[in-house]
Amino acid sequence: MKACGFLRRRAVRWPAWLVLLLVLSWSASPAAAESIIVELEIDGAIGVATSDYLISGIDHAEEIGAELVIINMDTPGGLMKPMREIVQRILASTVPVAVYVTPAGARADSAGTYILLASHIAAMTPTTHLGAATPVPLLDSGPPAEGEDEPSASPSDRKVMNDAISYIRSLADRHGRNADWAETAVTEAATLTAAEALEQNVIEFVASDRAGLLEQLNGYEVEIAGETRSLSTEYANVDVFEPNWRIRLLTVISNPEIVLLLGLIGLYGLMYEGWNPGAIVPGVVGAICLLLAAYALQVIPVNYAGLALIIIGVALMVAEAYAPSFGALGLGGITAFIFGAIIMFDSGVPGFGISYVFVIGLGVAFAVVLIWLIGYLLKLRRRGAVSGRESILGAIAIAAEDFTSAGKVWLEGETWHARSQEPVTKDEQLIVTRLDGLTLEVKRAGSPDATTRA
Repeated sequence: MKACGFLRRRAVRWPAWLVLLLVLSWSASPAAAESIIVELEIDGAIGVATSDYLISGIDHAEEIGAELVIINMDTPGGLMKPMREIVQRILASTVPVAVYVTPAGARADSAGTYILLASHIAAMTPTTHLGAATPVPLLDSGPPAEGEDEPSASPSDRKVMNDAISYIRSLADRHGRNADWAETAVTEAATLTAAEALEQNVIEFVASDRAGLLEQLNGYEVEIAGETRSLSTEYANVDVFEPNWRIRLLTVISNPEIVLLLGLIGLYGLMYEGWNPGAIVPGVVGAICLLLAAYALQVIPVNYAGLALIIIGVALMVAEAYAPSFGALGLGGITAFIFGAIIMFDSGVPGFGISYVFVIGLGVAFAVVLIWLIGYLLKLRRRGAVSGRESILGAIAIAAEDFTSAGKVWLEGETWHARSQEPVTKDEQLIVTRLDGLTLEVKRAGSPDATTRA
């Protein structure tokens, strides 16, 4: 009996333990699943739109209490000011930021190297690379002076170089990375593959995909605001942060080719409105396009001498339509436009150049359209009025009946009352000489003082 009672007590205890284990596992899993990872994307040149997007994304991660921010990066570089804004926001972030150079074949060149070194966690996909962080103005410092092995540098160039070296070394030192290699990335435009970067202590992880990276990061400790934090990424949900409409618009109009296209549409729209007042739509579209182009010119590197050449080129094309010179003015306008566009966007900053084929094709196409348009408008002016009182005077009417002083005539498909001081026969051609209310005064087409409208 005692044995039977023992077995009954054991039978009651086992389900209780099982229930307890289920409750603990259920309570632990949601806690682990509550962690959120915010994913951002850098794909292309780094500009003002990129800076706004990344700063907004990190702000969003802090607001929702995210566990980690991952920035997927593939960039040839970009502008210095937006890059520094991104670096400052990463350094001030209360959420750990991991920069992940991906996908395979991607790069983190120039400005991308600074952002990678500023991150709390640096990771790369195999077959990616980073480096070549020499400031752009120093890449064209010219040939070496006589007797020198290196190109001669002006005081301003040395100042830019020293500033870049100090900046990149400080970013590498902050997270215990190889500051000596970081300096060579500036002074010698050095580059590293993912495997070399891991070996030389420039990055912390090499992962073939995001899942592999998150697996390696689970339990990894990072220092944030003077505190050591252990990451929990095993059950994390990934929140892909999308740019808003303003950032998307800025990204599109920051493209030099789009800026050039907007500028030309704006100029042509306003010119058409000036030559043909009252059209409204060309003027409104032209004004909007010009304002968008003007805003974009404030956020991308441009040479304003090139802009002046573009304006001169358009002026020469207009002159060709008004005063034909057998193509001399038109050809000069096209040439000035093409060289102006090339000079305007020849900044040397990666991602902010312009295709020569695009410029030449656009210049020729818009020149043909402009010359045709102006010629067409001039023909319309010479043709005179086609409606209203002015279109009736001098027009040819056809007698609808025989009459001696008053009768009916056909004019522009309508029947009109008419008066004539001469006898008129049916189907005879008459010239309108005067409009009196809704009555036409007409003369025979053969009368000496009857003139037709040109």
